[in-house]
Parts: sequence; C-alpha cells; structure tokens
Amino acid sequence: MIQMNVMIGFVSMSGNTEDIVHLLQSELEQKGCIVHIQELDRLYPSDFSQYDAVLLGSYTWGDGDLPYEAEDFLEDLADSDLNGLAAASFGSGDRDYPKYCAAVDLLEQTLQSAGATITAPGLKIEFDPDTPEKQTACRLFAEEFFERAQRLYA
Repeated sequence: MIQMNVMIGFVSMSGNTEDIVHLLQSELEQKGCIVHIQELDRLYPSDFSQYDAVLLGSYTWGDGDLPYEAEDFLEDLADSDLNGLAAASFGSGDRDYPKYCAAVDLLEQTLQSAGATITAPGLKIEFDPDTPEKQTACRLFAEEFFERAQRLYA
C-alpha cells in the first residue's frame, strides 16, 4: 500500500464546505495519507501532477452555479489533461434551491472531461456536516475515495 499524497481544493463561504474538508482530511490522514489543503482561487490544476489524488469541493451558489471565486479555476481545469488522476468532488448546498449541490456535479463533470478517474460519486451535504449521519456520509465518501484510488496505483 502506497502512502498517498492528496490535494483537497475547496471554496467555502459560510464554512460548511470547509467543515467537510476537515472531516475528509481527518479520515484520509487516519488512512496514512499526506493531505494538502488549498482554496480554489489559489490552486492550479497544473500542480496536480504532484499528487496521487485530488478532491475538489464547493458550495453551490444561486441557481446551481459555481461560486465566482472558483470560475477561473474551473476554466483552467477544463483545459487540463489529468491523465487518469484519482479524483472526486464534494460540497454543501440547500435543498430549497432547484439545483441542489449542482456545483458538485459541475466539478465532477469537469474533472472527468479533463481525464481524471472519478473514484467516488460526488458527496452532497445539506448545509453543515453537523449530525452523526452527515459525518458518517463524509467518512464513507473519504473511505470509498481512498480505497478506489489505492486500486488505481496497485
């Protein structure tokens, strides 16, 4: 089993998505991963070659949009060649909006079109991961992401 070097890139406004980041970080570190965290407006897909796997997270803004802080990143990501890199997306949202957590889907689709291998379906958490059920969902997502990413490099 290799020691995976994982980048978690995210954007958070209210802190909900950042709370998810810390739950994912904790779970991955327990599995022996080296976890790096960076906000999307300071992250460049060209740096992804330094990592074994990438998780990207965002809240959903307005009517299913990616926040403006992540728009340039998404454009760069769309123009990237991720060459099978293990990846997945996550985020927070509000079910009162018609496109619940649409930013998670947009990140996943862009990762996939850039050539990443999606190792876990996108994690969608309503608001803050503040219940045992939501925290369990985060742990299971991190576990699935980790296990499938490990198999890519086995």
